[in-house]
Amino acid sequence: MALPIRWLTEKLAIAGQISPSDLSEIASSGFQSVICNRPDFEYGADQPTAESIQSAAEQAGLKFRFLPVTPDGGTAANAQEMGVLLSEMPQPILAYCYSGGRCMALIGLAARMGHAIPE
Repeated sequence: MALPIRWLTEKLAIAGQISPSDLSEIASSGFQSVICNRPDFEYGADQPTAESIQSAAEQAGLKFRFLPVTPDGGTAANAQEMGVLLSEMPQPILAYCYSGGRCMALIGLAARMGHAIPE
């Protein structure tokens, strides 16, 4: 896969910003779900919107959820919601943001709060 994916477990990975054209490759790589943790237009209008990613994800047969969080990793409420998404969405799951860093922070906080992380 040309897109830099970082696997955290066998069923959970993170990435930086993806584009709608990446979704067919993501699906063909075995992913079942995508979570967007990046707010729309965070650094300008040239960033793909969550809606455009969702449309391409659904066309590729993937589940999609939009959980935008601030670059500092989000709040406890964001981590609670992420924990729920990780337990309910089909696996393997790809979470993305600008660089993958806030996804990692959010997943870590969800784990510290007692949420199960896909293994």
